Amino acid sequence: MYDNEFYSDNNHRENVDRPTAKPKKKSHIFGKIMLSLSLGLCFGLFAGLGFYSVQWGARLLYQEERGRTEAQEQLPDDTEQDTEESSQGILQKPSQSDLPADTDQITYVQTDVSDVVKEVMPAMVSIVNNYTDTGMTFWGEVYSQPAESSGSGIIVSENEDELLIVSNNHVVEGNDNLKVTFIDGSEAEAVVKGLDSEMDLAVIAVPLDDLTKETKSTISVATLGDSDELQLGEPVIAIGNALGYGQSVSGGMVSALARKLTFDDGSTGTFIQTDAAINPGNSGGALLNLKGEVVGINSSKIGGSLVEGMGYAIPITSASPIIADLMERQTRSSKVDTGRRGYMGVSLKNVTEQSAQMYDMPQGAFVYEVEPDSAAEKAGIVKGDIIVDFDGQKITSAEDLQNSLQYYEAGETVKITVKRVTRGEYEAVELDITLGEKL
Repeated sequence: MYDNEFYSDNNHRENVDRPTAKPKKKSHIFGKIMLSLSLGLCFGLFAGLGFYSVQWGARLLYQEERGRTEAQEQLPDDTEQDTEESSQGILQKPSQSDLPADTDQITYVQTDVSDVVKEVMPAMVSIVNNYTDTGMTFWGEVYSQPAESSGSGIIVSENEDELLIVSNNHVVEGNDNLKVTFIDGSEAEAVVKGLDSEMDLAVIAVPLDDLTKETKSTISVATLGDSDELQLGEPVIAIGNALGYGQSVSGGMVSALARKLTFDDGSTGTFIQTDAAINPGNSGGALLNLKGEVVGINSSKIGGSLVEGMGYAIPITSASPIIADLMERQTRSSKVDTGRRGYMGVSLKNVTEQSAQMYDMPQGAFVYEVEPDSAAEKAGIVKGDIIVDFDGQKITSAEDLQNSLQYYEAGETVKITVKRVTRGEYEAVELDITLGEKL
């Protein structure tokens, strides 16, 4: 009996302690889902209405502004008036009265220079220098071979018999003959009229009789400007026979004025610096302003290929007096007969580029003997002098000097420059020599 009661009591306790499972409230979950959907629909509806309102408002503003612009365009120039609508955030075009008083001074950079180029191109020429290249082999043997180089020139004047062209000295020096190509593609031979090695300028001449009527009708003379009026940042145009491919055009601006440079031989010069491309073959070509005036003579010799965006030109204001002097010199188009040819009375050796670097000597014609009572002795030339210039022509070897003498008669007086050792250093000495006859 006891056992049964104990069993019943335990059974009863188990029933009391075990929690009774409650049924899930499905209806509450369904309600939350419906509420979320309703809120999402309301948000989407209001967002769509807002977006539509913004578009509608913007469309009205655009139509209003467009109508105002069309109305302004229909008004005559003298009835155009300013309207202020700052409250609507619309910027209006200022009237003429609102502009600065000095608006006539406003300038802009001209990018299309085709008209300028078309006008000046007939005054540009290409030059080919045919010369003899000499040197020494590894075994000490002297060799010589024909070679050619390219450059450019500018037609600057003409006289009764000749067409005169300015270029660089280094373009035409040491030539056996010069060939000039004009804008119409015709060619003619030119001769040196005058050289200035210090300023790297040259004037060459083409006989007018060698030109056809067609060529004469197509070429023109360049207009020289004033390089002193150039300003930093001013646009410029460079024209020249780049790389010998024919005339080409490049543009840029004035990067620097009165740029002073020192060369390997110790000489100095003042130049216009520009970022217009000036490549080999451009030497002797024109640097132009936007008026088509020549303001500089390009020189690729300066800087070379070591840098980019740095080209140099000889200022035309500095070059003009020298060009005028060179144009007045006697044209030496033919060699003088041996019997009448000028004679200096010196024995010469070459100071090659290698020797010049090794012994720190100027390159030129080394005088190792002076004949007694000769033209050289009377002029003041002494043993040890190095002749580096003859009548404005740069002398780099004894052959250069002999080639120059072929065009001079006995009795002519010529300026020469020698480098002479003074206080342990070579200094330039200018002398006048009256050429004699070889007995």
